[in-house]
Amino acid sequence: MNETTEAPKTTTGTAGESREKPKGPLRPGWTTGACATAATKAALTALITGEFPDPVSIRLPRGEEPAFALAFESLGEGYATAGIVKDAGDDPDVTHGATVIATVRPLPPGSGIRFVAGDGVGTVTKPGLPLGVDEPAINPVPRQMMTREVETLCAEHGLPADIEITISIPGGEEIAKQTWNPRLGILGGLSVLGTTGIVHPFSCAAWIHSIHRGIDVARAEGITHVLGATGSTSEKTAQELYGLPEGALLDMGDFAGGLLKYLRVHPVPRLTIAGGFAKMAKLAQGALDLHSSRSQIDNSYFLSLPCTENLNQSIRKRIDEANTALEVLEILRSEGIDIAAVVAADARKAALDVLRGAPVEVDVVVTDREGTILGRAG
Repeated sequence: MNETTEAPKTTTGTAGESREKPKGPLRPGWTTGACATAATKAALTALITGEFPDPVSIRLPRGEEPAFALAFESLGEGYATAGIVKDAGDDPDVTHGATVIATVRPLPPGSGIRFVAGDGVGTVTKPGLPLGVDEPAINPVPRQMMTREVETLCAEHGLPADIEITISIPGGEEIAKQTWNPRLGILGGLSVLGTTGIVHPFSCAAWIHSIHRGIDVARAEGITHVLGATGSTSEKTAQELYGLPEGALLDMGDFAGGLLKYLRVHPVPRLTIAGGFAKMAKLAQGALDLHSSRSQIDNSYFLSLPCTENLNQSIRKRIDEANTALEVLEILRSEGIDIAAVVAADARKAALDVLRGAPVEVDVVVTDREGTILGRAG
């Protein structure tokens, strides 16, 4: 059965260009962390030897050893800079095509390795992330990758690893507006990310990771009521309904399971789940991934409800043969059945089942495409 839902948030590529999932095998790409590491190694090699390796090879956390071509290079008095154009493969990554630049400079003896946010790289302004407040948004694994390359190179040349690494992504501040960074309190640009160095096309991992970080930040800020919505329309409606701050919005999207399972271990006192009728009907049926390609609505669910058991066979047949959730909604509303409220209640029960007794109060808001509330529970 096809679903009718509110409009989803757009996934964009370079300069806002839409990137659709191609047919056939998908080509993997490289994270910003991998590109930053390769640029750092190339720049430091040039600072030490006077020559830029091109291509430059690095070792990823799982042992892969990719090589990266340099987009540009610059060597001057006391510094070296190298840049690499990020290739995200076939993934609709907003940073695909961005240039990741590393500039390295020597520091006084005993300084160690210092990371700096350059143009287009954000700075952490809220607690709850794996980095401290006022730190450059260069995540722990990319820092470890760059540190390993710097220490190895310096040891090979008998030098102390006292190096300043500035990572820049020109245009990153504008690109970051298409990411969760502003809500997470990462201001001024993008984050340098990646735990494996490899981007797996159309992976759910990055989205779910952002949901988890949103929960971490909300908890650190003492926010006691958070909102997970399937899209921008239901999010706006529920935010206005409860007067929630930006920091309470978790960008759940289709990943109800990713949200609920994390809250089970890292609870927040109150959770509102908001979404269109079709998405909430799937949650009511027990689906935790609400994407149309990974879960479908079973019309027999509606026919199994106590509120529909007295419908005549003609109406039941129309429901059974309905092509969309919107069609079912319209049929049942015309029969005077408040099906949205029933779906909200069942979706709430499904969420509580996943939470398994965690101290989280749950309510559900069902909206239409215009943001009108159709049903609530909890």
